Amino acid sequence: MEAKIGWKDRLRYWVDNTFSQGTIALIAWLAVISLLIIFVAGAFLSLTGLTQDDGTQIGFLEGAWLALMRTLDAGTMGGDTGWGFRILMLLVTIGGIFVISTLIGILSSAIEGKLDELRKGRSRVLENNHTVILGWSEQVFTIVSEIMTANENLPSACIVILGEHDKVEMEDAIRERIDFTGKTRVVCRTGNPIEMADLKIASLNQARSIIVLSPEGEDPDAEVIKTVLAITHAPDRRGEPYHIVAELRNMKNSGVAKVVGKDEVEWVLVGDLIARVIAQTCRQSGLSVVYNEMLDFGGDEIYFTRHADLVGKPYGEALNAYTTNAVMGIARADGSVELNPPMNYALAENDQLVLLAADDDQIFFSSEKVQIHESLIVAESHIQPVPERTLILGWNWRGAAILRELDNYVAPDSEVLVAAGLEAIEEEVQSFRQSLTNQRVRVLKGDTSDRAFLEQLGLKDFNHIIVLSYLDTMTEQRADSSTLITLLHLRDMADQQDLHFSLVSEMVDVRNRNLAEVARADDFIVSGKLISLMLAQISENKRLNAVFGDLFDPEGAEVYLKPVELFVTPGQPMNFYTVVEAARRQRATAIGYRVTAEMSDAGRSYGVHLNPPKSATVTFQPGDKIVVLSED
Repeated sequence: MEAKIGWKDRLRYWVDNTFSQGTIALIAWLAVISLLIIFVAGAFLSLTGLTQDDGTQIGFLEGAWLALMRTLDAGTMGGDTGWGFRILMLLVTIGGIFVISTLIGILSSAIEGKLDELRKGRSRVLENNHTVILGWSEQVFTIVSEIMTANENLPSACIVILGEHDKVEMEDAIRERIDFTGKTRVVCRTGNPIEMADLKIASLNQARSIIVLSPEGEDPDAEVIKTVLAITHAPDRRGEPYHIVAELRNMKNSGVAKVVGKDEVEWVLVGDLIARVIAQTCRQSGLSVVYNEMLDFGGDEIYFTRHADLVGKPYGEALNAYTTNAVMGIARADGSVELNPPMNYALAENDQLVLLAADDDQIFFSSEKVQIHESLIVAESHIQPVPERTLILGWNWRGAAILRELDNYVAPDSEVLVAAGLEAIEEEVQSFRQSLTNQRVRVLKGDTSDRAFLEQLGLKDFNHIIVLSYLDTMTEQRADSSTLITLLHLRDMADQQDLHFSLVSEMVDVRNRNLAEVARADDFIVSGKLISLMLAQISENKRLNAVFGDLFDPEGAEVYLKPVELFVTPGQPMNFYTVVEAARRQRATAIGYRVTAEMSDAGRSYGVHLNPPKSATVTFQPGDKIVVLSED
């Protein structure tokens, strides 16, 4: 049988609901209690005629005023006379003490609660034209640092980070890892990037660009795609397209990702990209430095420009039309980019040139005829490719893609030895071995961090060595520790035995990359930092994604460091205009050079000079290289 609900139960339920409404409701109740005390005291004095010893009659308003003063300040009753009056005022004062002390407690709790709420990072940011980073990983530090460098010339800029970590922890980590320069502010908020309600905190509708980081977990691509869906399908989203940059790890997810993102998202295919970078940089000493110079905001960057005087002119004529800028290719109106197009390609009215510049205000066009040292330009010649031997130490899911990428570059009859401490390594390699046309693949099982095992491999017979992380079978830190030990052994063996090979390794954690300090230009460590640099660049200019796609694609033009003897006569002073013209005649685009004598000097970028002043005189020596964009 259901119990009968009485008036006391209803009153208690009503009071509970009222009190649960928060600070304002509690203060309102205290105000009611205070008014009640004042009203009762004033009415009592007026009706009873109770007075002090002087006998002066006290009306209702005067009594209410006296009660109010004693409610607010207990010391006010110190001069009261008459025991009846004193007792009444004492009761009023006790009630006042209760009211004031409770009010102080409520206000203190409210302020403390507000501070806790602010600490949680749940308040909405009120920014305009800011950069938003969704997610939290080691990549955040590189991205924030690069964007701050890019914004140094702005009077005010803001980066908003929305991650699932504690706001204060994120802010403390950023202060510890980043040297703040310029006027860029970093604001952290706590929230889940796939929750539409949480995305409102970052004010995406007012953002200039949005970077979506890949989280850790079993299926990071799914989380990234869901985040993009939450952004683009929010009911209160802005009408104009967003500028979103997101990373995708698995190529198989690119189809659905493009359907979800449409034209609003620039997808960076991380796994495929790193495989291409490893394959390209392991074969050419100094290429890694070139890539870092292009992707780092601290040096020369890639810009787009057009000039009316070049419309209808061939691309080859535009190469020396800019005095301090190395032209790289063209960007068409449809968004496509072609680096090192045919030299006779006629520039259309809406075409833009892709070039390198220190800043967007450092692009200088000149219609004056430049001086070319014709006598120093050599006739076109070719270097006959020779078979190469590559050693891959370690293995993960990128290994197959790396071998396929290498197969696009090496000469026929090249050989690869895969050495890894995995039980099923032979079966994994066998699954794609037949698809390789220019390389033979051998497999050897062993502990790649063991010095004795490395010594029996015969390192002197290899041109290139690639150290892959065991990230499929180990934790990040264990995998990086194994890679680090292998690297230290290889460097020591190279020094002791005077071995010469290019060395490219893979690190998962950027902090471990810093521990494995690079010893020389052809000792390159690939990590998430490279991806972070690309994400930061594309967030500033979405058209750069097409440039990077063509730059790292084996189809079309790529960056090569070729012997200076193929283009000009070494040992003679010349300007870089002459080098550009010599490369043009061989259907290549020259963008810099490398001085062999500076190969060990980290302060001089290991001898790499990208986008040099074209009028400056330089004397090349035998063995120096010209950095060009060409198809082979």
